[in-house]
Amino acid sequence: MIYLILSILSSTLIFVIFRYFQFFKIDTFQAIVFNYITAFLCGILLYGNEWNASALEYPTWIPYAIICSVLFIGLFFIMAKSTQTNGVASTSISVKMSMVVSLLLMIIGYSEAITWLKIVGIFLAFVGVLLVSLPSKTTDKKLRASWMLLLLFFGSGILDFTLNYVQNYELDVLTPSLFSAFGLGGAGVVGILILTVRISAKKSALQLKNVVAGIVLGIPNYFSIYCLIQSYEKTGWTDSTVLAITNVSIVLGAALLGFIIFKEEATWKKVIGLVCAVLAILALFNSK
Repeated sequence: MIYLILSILSSTLIFVIFRYFQFFKIDTFQAIVFNYITAFLCGILLYGNEWNASALEYPTWIPYAIICSVLFIGLFFIMAKSTQTNGVASTSISVKMSMVVSLLLMIIGYSEAITWLKIVGIFLAFVGVLLVSLPSKTTDKKLRASWMLLLLFFGSGILDFTLNYVQNYELDVLTPSLFSAFGLGGAGVVGILILTVRISAKKSALQLKNVVAGIVLGIPNYFSIYCLIQSYEKTGWTDSTVLAITNVSIVLGAALLGFIIFKEEATWKKVIGLVCAVLAILALFNSK
């Protein structure tokens, strides 16, 4: 149970940290780069003893690791910007509801059965994301910010499906925990290359506070994944039950923090969207 609680707290903390980046004038991209370096080091320290040299003899997992690396850093950067622009509540809902996209891909790719609960859950999820994505005032800035939520919704779902596919079909030798670590490390490498180009072109200057912010972000980022994996093994519950409790708790926790701490506007659309999101998660994970 302790791992489940830690996973929820770590995931929720990520959104809060992103929100504070704005207050402390942190360079979001620089912080994200060092976040992935930190997360990679955490993974290697925890799971390095699981490495099997034969993984290099069957390298079919490497292209997927590269794809995940690009998605990791790209989506994380958008999530940071969206949290600062759209708020913690709206962004957390879009990210967590992205499981609907991965569910649709699994239904199509794995020929899974479609039940009424799945249909209801998918419908509620789209309604929820739509309600939290629609801006209160239709200015150009607000419309651009709303697109971030939609990109997170679909992009995160594609990433989740890719990770699921790799774990089911491509990891005969390499463990899922190490694959995640290498994916996070790859994201760090991509970030370092981009950051190096930006610094060389004098479009950015490395600052210590951004490095520290990245380390602070990287620890909960990795442990949100690590503790979730441990929750599957330690709680004795089904994976769907663990995911349902985790996602509902993160959505509710992030939304409440956004409304209470950051004084985000709790419009009726957002409240109804939040309710739809929670009901969708419950419906999807109770479907047979």
